[in-house]
Amino acid sequence: MSIAKVTEITSSSNKSFEDAIETGIQRANESLKNVTSAWVADQEVSVKDGKIVGYQVRMKITFVLE
Repeated sequence: MSIAKVTEITSSSNKSFEDAIETGIQRANESLKNVTSAWVADQEVSVKDGKIVGYQVRMKITFVLE
């Protein structure tokens, strides 16, 4: 039997939502063992002078406890 835990993280990028997601998962994988999935719960953009200058995602990361 496996027990999983979910933690919420926020990640940002000035390139794209995809880059923010990849960066967040890579960083979570450095701290957490057995990461199995990520659910993007929210997306947000930062706007300056009418242009998008940043992308931010809030993710729920699932990992299996040892």
